[in-house]
Amino acid sequence: MHATTILMVRKGGRVVIGGDGQVSLGQTIVKGNARKVRRLAKGSVIGGFAGATADAFTLFERLEAKLEQYPGQLTRACVELTKDWRTDRYLRRLEAMMLVADKDVSLLLSGAGDVLEPEGGVMAIGSGGNYALAAARALEDGEHDAEAIVRRALGIAAEICVYTNGNLVIEQLDTAE
Repeated sequence: MHATTILMVRKGGRVVIGGDGQVSLGQTIVKGNARKVRRLAKGSVIGGFAGATADAFTLFERLEAKLEQYPGQLTRACVELTKDWRTDRYLRRLEAMMLVADKDVSLLLSGAGDVLEPEGGVMAIGSGGNYALAAARALEDGEHDAEAIVRRALGIAAEICVYTNGNLVIEQLDTAE
């Protein structure tokens, strides 16, 4: 998925998801301050997306509905969403990936049916995701808190990936630790 970087870090009693604001169309930057990270379920869930914007908004709406159907059960809501995503004729054409988290669990969702929990509390998606992931893993054993790791790692990704900029949106939650 091009044109974004989304990073999630769970550390020290917090889970943080951050994303850049760049939207690219081919080789052109069409917007620099898009909001790809947001709160869901009355603020108890945070999420970020990479991929086609309209597709991601559709998925966020569907996830909100699943969270209303299964309150307080993020994993179940995500599994049900990905089942629909794989089997529904309309949904399976959507091109996006999502990172979502609540106080207990962090997950990556994809149209391939993936509902993955990160190994080590760090996960990233998007065209700059691998750069941000590598930087966050290098920083996670240090003294930095989750938000500082997300900010620094996304800054590093923005220096490397042409589809990522430094206009960051960060959301965080206290965790069950």
